[in-house]
Amino acid sequence: MLAASQLSVGYGQSQVLHDVSLAVKPEEILVIMGRNGMGKTTLLKSLVGLLPVRSGSIKLGALEIATLPAFERVRLGIGFVPQGRMIFPSLTVEENILTGARGPVATSVWEEIYALFPVLHQMRSRKGGNLSGGQQQQLAIARALVTNPKVMVLDEPTEGIQPSIIKDIAKALKEIRRARKIAIIVSEQVVSFMMELCDRALVIDRGRFIYETNRDQLDADRIRSLLAV
Repeated sequence: MLAASQLSVGYGQSQVLHDVSLAVKPEEILVIMGRNGMGKTTLLKSLVGLLPVRSGSIKLGALEIATLPAFERVRLGIGFVPQGRMIFPSLTVEENILTGARGPVATSVWEEIYALFPVLHQMRSRKGGNLSGGQQQQLAIARALVTNPKVMVLDEPTEGIQPSIIKDIAKALKEIRRARKIAIIVSEQVVSFMMELCDRALVIDRGRFIYETNRDQLDADRIRSLLAV
């Protein structure tokens, strides 16, 4: 569904990603684990078009998208939920969701969003800035859903969120994958969330992947040890 090959990405004179390659299959949930500063956010921003690649390929299906701007990647089917949510605090919940739409949102989509996140229906007229961190994260996911993505990319969705809401987000993402039949890529540091969610996990360290495992071979202690280095 989405494949990157030999990506090199950096900031100024600093090289952050070193010939990184990955692929996510249709309807697969891929979780990328790593400590702060190891390249997770840089990788995701390069996939969605917020950072240019210095070299390498990014393909959505058979289409090369590495040189396309972010808005064109959204139109082609890449939805992005950024680190820190980045909702609009002065807009209502419904207005925030509509910022992701390219036209009228179908009634069925509103029903789907509010079934996934009932709290958003209850607070649909409330300003985004008045929501808790967990509610804002649900709102950011809902905003990405109205872009009708083929691949949804989420950057550290559990950051600053209480454990009970983390479980709800994992459940919602699995339901989105089932209902929409889309692929999902998540960067994360919380091992329990990864174990709840992933079909496959990768660990990134200093801009390179150092470990990969499928769910049926998942060794949480091994991943914890890599994250603790």
